[in-house]
Amino acid sequence: MEERQLLILLVDDEKDFREILSAKLKAVGFNIAEAGNGEEGVRKAKEIKPDLMLLDLNMPVMNGAETLLRIKADPELENLKVVFLTNYGEPQKDLDLINEKFAREVGAFDYIKKTDELDKIVEEIKNIFNASTVSDSIKPKE
Repeated sequence: MEERQLLILLVDDEKDFREILSAKLKAVGFNIAEAGNGEEGVRKAKEIKPDLMLLDLNMPVMNGAETLLRIKADPELENLKVVFLTNYGEPQKDLDLINEKFAREVGAFDYIKKTDELDKIVEEIKNIFNASTVSDSIKPKE
C-alpha cells in the first residue's frame, strides 16, 4: 500500500516566499497548498484538512496570531498542528525566547525563522512530523 503524502498548508502574504518554500517542500515529497492571508488560510484549512499549517505571523487582513486563535476556537480545526513562520528574533537570542513563549501561549506547535536557509527550514518541518509525540508544547531548539 502506498504511503499518503503529508499535506502542508502554507499561509504567507509574501508570494515569492510561498513559491520558493512550496517548490522546496514539494521537491522533498510534501503536498503543498497555499493561502495569501489568515482569512483565506482558515477557509482552506477547513476545506482540505492539512496535516500541518505553516503560518506567517505578520500579514494583512488577519495576522498569524488572530488566525491561530480562530483555528483553536473552531472544533473542526482545533487539533490542527500549526507552526509559525517569523522574521522576528533575528539575530537576538532573547527574541527567540519571546517567540517560543508567544507560540506556546497561543497554542502553536513550534516556530520557524523565515530567514533560515531553506534546507534548515525543510529539516525543521521534517522533524516536526517525526516527533514521537504530538503536543501543544514547543520542542527545544538545538
